[in-house]
Amino acid sequence: MEKTLRLNKNEVVSFLQKSPADFTLSDIIRYVTECNIEMVNFMYPAADGRLKTLNFVVNDLAYLETILTKGERVDGSSLFPFISAGSSDLYVIPRFRTAFRDPFAPIPTLTMLCSFFDYEGKPLESAPEQTLAKACEAFTARTGLVFHAMGELEFYVIAQDPGTFPASDQKGYHESAPFAKFNDFRTRCMRYIAQTGGQIKYGHSEVGNFTLDGMIYEQNEIEFLPVDAREAADQLMLAKWVIRNLASQEGLDITFAPKITTGKAGSGLHVHMRLMDADGNSVMLDQTTGRLSEQARTAIAGIMDLAPALTAFGNTNPTSYFRLVPHQEAPTNICWGDRNRSVLVRVPLGWAVGGDMCSVANGSAAVDLEPDKSYSAKQTFEIRSADGSADIYMLLAGLAVAVRHGFEMSEPLATADKYYVDVDIHKPENAARLAALPTLPTGCHASAKCLDERSDVFRAEGVFSAAMLEGVAKKLRSYDETRISDAISDPGLMLEMVKEYFHCG
Repeated sequence: MEKTLRLNKNEVVSFLQKSPADFTLSDIIRYVTECNIEMVNFMYPAADGRLKTLNFVVNDLAYLETILTKGERVDGSSLFPFISAGSSDLYVIPRFRTAFRDPFAPIPTLTMLCSFFDYEGKPLESAPEQTLAKACEAFTARTGLVFHAMGELEFYVIAQDPGTFPASDQKGYHESAPFAKFNDFRTRCMRYIAQTGGQIKYGHSEVGNFTLDGMIYEQNEIEFLPVDAREAADQLMLAKWVIRNLASQEGLDITFAPKITTGKAGSGLHVHMRLMDADGNSVMLDQTTGRLSEQARTAIAGIMDLAPALTAFGNTNPTSYFRLVPHQEAPTNICWGDRNRSVLVRVPLGWAVGGDMCSVANGSAAVDLEPDKSYSAKQTFEIRSADGSADIYMLLAGLAVAVRHGFEMSEPLATADKYYVDVDIHKPENAARLAALPTLPTGCHASAKCLDERSDVFRAEGVFSAAMLEGVAKKLRSYDETRISDAISDPGLMLEMVKEYFHCG
């Protein structure tokens, strides 16, 4: 444990020398009192996908204990459309394991994410965080496995074009300074995200970059490590909050919008998944062959079957469907494959190789410590359709339902085989294979219809409520489909719509 905590960037973890999962009430009180914390913030997600904040001044110890144990009342009807004004009060109760010192607050402040409770003191069944918790619990109850996830958070940074060292248009992947202008900004974001408890894998500049009306638009990505899906959702929510706050401080603009102009790379929210046993070991690879395991292929089958309906959670506004068009980075057809970026679900390059690459790169004498050879834990599969408009908790809950659904299907491995492709489906010579594959919805109304048709799967085990699913579909149907289709061929109208949803999610 000491080795695990030694380099942790979360100040609360560093001070307490405990894993966040082990934080107690007395730990939080000790941190507040001994570190001269003057304020406590509660944060919680609402229906618009953003974190909301409630501030408390720490007046005395009794008041601190009260807010930590009893929480506070909030107006649920102002947070969620499915809660009526006639019975709107909810409780918000902090989750101690999410505690971090606010890196932006000028007054010493401890912040925690909260869970919602109803008037009976029970978890609010239709709250996004609770829906995800139910989905993960149902998956474990059915399979005995634990559902892990992590996101690739893509976003554009926008600022005045300095006019020096121009990057190559749409060639920004892993670009270095000075051709990439916002590498330092991204690394500062990563530092602050780590301070909030985020487990980051890496960051880099992405493909998209262009100039427009004297402004430079540069795409960046921060990718996380796979953790329990409930924790993954918290980390992504806080990461978006950090990125926007730091951008505001530095006079930059940020957007996670799926598409911000024609002919340029859109921003996705690729979600990687892995399956773990009760002892914390990955079951993603067959230990004999080193290939993807039956459990993993079973999970992928579930996603193939529910892929059209999942867009209702992962692609939630009109600009989502400016991105999901053929022959660009985003997928449009329902299929999966190994190391294949033309598919909906990609199985990325793993580490099931026989050689010792580190010794080859450095010389065997330089590798003077015994390296960890349990590479199977690094294997994941990713869905590439979702974007920054997604309700993160609902999206991960939907994915947890989908992978469970794979284990409930009659012949999941046959389904997985049916949708497997080992070619670039967009090459002319593979046109017949492409034509045989079903496609994702092309607009909000079609997405709502797909959700309606499979709502029974999402309602099973009480994971999603009928009212919640109806609310998601209703919102999708509220958009003007004619306007969306016109905008695809009208750059001016597209930019007009992009402005409407520029700060989605």
